[in-house]
Amino acid sequence: MSNEKRKLIAGNWKMNGLLQEAKDFMDDFGSNPAPDHIEVGLMPPFTLLHSMSDRLAEMGIALGAQNVYYEDKGAFTGSICPMMLRDAGCHYVIIGHSERRSIIGESNAQIRSKMNASWLHGLEPILCIGETLEQREKGVTNTVLAEQLAVLKGAPKSAPLTVAYEPVWAIGTGLTASVEQVTETHAFVHAELQRLGHDCRVLYGGSVNPGNAEELMGCPGVEGALVGGASLKADSFMAIVQAAAKASS
Repeated sequence: MSNEKRKLIAGNWKMNGLLQEAKDFMDDFGSNPAPDHIEVGLMPPFTLLHSMSDRLAEMGIALGAQNVYYEDKGAFTGSICPMMLRDAGCHYVIIGHSERRSIIGESNAQIRSKMNASWLHGLEPILCIGETLEQREKGVTNTVLAEQLAVLKGAPKSAPLTVAYEPVWAIGTGLTASVEQVTETHAFVHAELQRLGHDCRVLYGGSVNPGNAEELMGCPGVEGALVGGASLKADSFMAIVQAAAKASS
């Protein structure tokens, strides 16, 4: 992978965050700018996108959304289209998160449609992939990840893309994959991406916190993190950013 790629530390707030909490976060984080060689992104709920957009831009933090629909407009109650996200100042959009795959039942076909729509309107997808504990214990992790990455078949090679490997069994559980598991799996993901003709960053996600971030960010093939709960507070999120910077120096 290219050494020119900056590590991306992206915070996924999930269904958390009210306006005052967002203001407090930006006030606290703003006094600790991120190092130049680390990119920082934040994915708050839809309700906070517009209110956070200008301030985050001033702070040098990229704005992203947690989901998108694949139609431009119409009678799709409760859905948000790519143009709405661009209008709110978004650069990134998370697509295919395991919680949406398992809870909402999103299919690979829907995920590919969302990616196509995002690319059409200038958004960069963060494509999430990952296996369950049962799948890892059965030894089919690589098969599962290859099936999930298959949504990239035929996709434009120049399309902006970030992939986030998040073992489902490590999301919000406090469990973290070992250095050996992370290194081995990221090597496979990079090889599969290369086979599909894509050269992009691969993030790690799954209970990333200030205590394990430096070790995880130092693993070969890990080019950033998709952070959940630890991104809700400015101090813990900044600690992860600083850990990534240290691992990259």
